[in-house]
Amino acid sequence: MSECQTKARRSGRDARRALRAGPLPDNLRPVRPGMSSGNFRPLSEADVLAIHRTALRLLSEIGLADAPPSGVEILTRAGCTVSEHNRLLFPQALVEDTLAKAARRFVLHAQDPRHDLEPWGKRTYFGTAGAAVSVVAADGTYRESTIRDLYDIGRVVDTMDHIHFFQRAVVPRDIPDPYEMDFNTCYAAVSSTTKHVGSSWVQPEHLTASLEMLHAIAGGEDKWRARPFVSQSNCFVVPPMKFATDACRCLEVAVRGGMPVLLLSAGQAGATAPAALAGALAQEVAECLAGLVYVNAIRPGHPAIFGTWCFVSDLRTGAMSGGSPEQALLSAAAGQMANFYDLTGGTASGMTDSKIADGQAGAEKALNHALVGNAGVNMVYESAGMHASLLGFSLESLVIDNDIIGMTQRTIKGIEVNEERLSFETIKDVCLNGPGHYLGSSQTLELMQTEYLYPTVGDRKSPNEWAEQGSTDIIARAARKVRDILAGHYPQHIPEAIDAAIRARFPVKLPRSAMHSEESVRAASGDPQIRRA
Repeated sequence: MSECQTKARRSGRDARRALRAGPLPDNLRPVRPGMSSGNFRPLSEADVLAIHRTALRLLSEIGLADAPPSGVEILTRAGCTVSEHNRLLFPQALVEDTLAKAARRFVLHAQDPRHDLEPWGKRTYFGTAGAAVSVVAADGTYRESTIRDLYDIGRVVDTMDHIHFFQRAVVPRDIPDPYEMDFNTCYAAVSSTTKHVGSSWVQPEHLTASLEMLHAIAGGEDKWRARPFVSQSNCFVVPPMKFATDACRCLEVAVRGGMPVLLLSAGQAGATAPAALAGALAQEVAECLAGLVYVNAIRPGHPAIFGTWCFVSDLRTGAMSGGSPEQALLSAAAGQMANFYDLTGGTASGMTDSKIADGQAGAEKALNHALVGNAGVNMVYESAGMHASLLGFSLESLVIDNDIIGMTQRTIKGIEVNEERLSFETIKDVCLNGPGHYLGSSQTLELMQTEYLYPTVGDRKSPNEWAEQGSTDIIARAARKVRDILAGHYPQHIPEAIDAAIRARFPVKLPRSAMHSEESVRAASGDPQIRRA
């Protein structure tokens, strides 16, 4: 082959890749947010009923300890009683009445309505979450996470097709004051993306201040209540079967403030939950049902996500094992239980135990996502960027995981079977009239983008072409993608006047300069070179 022919072929391939890289209309994309799943069911119908009945027994016979005084008042008024062991007992009839009136089919709003989520039935969405204390660099080194890291993670999430919401992923270790940390976590998250945001607070007054900020961004409290675009991640229980006092007080403020809540029970099988997977699931279902009663006793029908986050221990050491097959089974089963109650359910997947973006990380994340994503879970948290069993976060992995989630979604979509897709006429034409292959058929050209999903940083080149283009591995390609996003994507959805008012009223720690490109900062400061340009 001549050099000219080689260049022409490469040019043709590049043109086709550029065409495939262009955005498709939503109705033509091979995958989309919120596709219905549910084909993987680790529990039989009898298993589901057995876990449900055990959860009711746990609530009515053992109950939960350590409710705050306000919680005791709210729950006893609703029908709970206090046992001789000073634990709140939940009668079966109260739980069943709560299930009958609990919120269903509620939208999780985004600042941009294009990103609104409809997490009901078996529709599945993927997002981030966590409280990682370290950021993992592309070279594998760990350092403490900062508020700038949190903002940058949100900026990358804002551009990822397959990551549908942004829940706080790292703890800003450079902000030691708990109030300032809580407020700035929420501020950085809602400033970094127009997708739905999740955050958490450790004291009620911290949430009250954040609600004031959110009202300002929304354009008033009434507009916030009509479209609340932030949900509260609330660990209202300390497994096994105890309330977390301060978290419960925060829960009360969120419900009264119109903020959707993620009722998060995070027992660890073999440590804070039974080692038997069925027992761990029964305990966490019971705990989340107690939280559902709590929420509905404050405000019937308030949006609450049934957050059975069943974690797993490596029983040799007691350490958490987020990438294990047992984790995948528990999270998938958690989705089944939420489906049984017809509640919006949330669970975790993708929490690799690997410390870096390596083969172990890819295997553990792909296994967990494939099973959990196909189990009917509505909200899949922790699904991108997490390492070291939730201790570290990697921006490069965030981009790689976007590819893994996209592939998972393609399995959720499945195979469409109809007269046209069975392709009899296409086969007949190619075999009797055509060249004996399908590469140039009209069906192939029509379906190449709408039926087939292509990776963003995954590599499908030939060995020769890969070598010619630098022999890069996936981490290097992801790092380049991250650099491109962070160099150019600065969301500006919060008007500058509102942001200035927030900064004047509250202790915002994220520098304004971090929220603009270098050029825009210089332009705003009157740099003559920028003005001339």
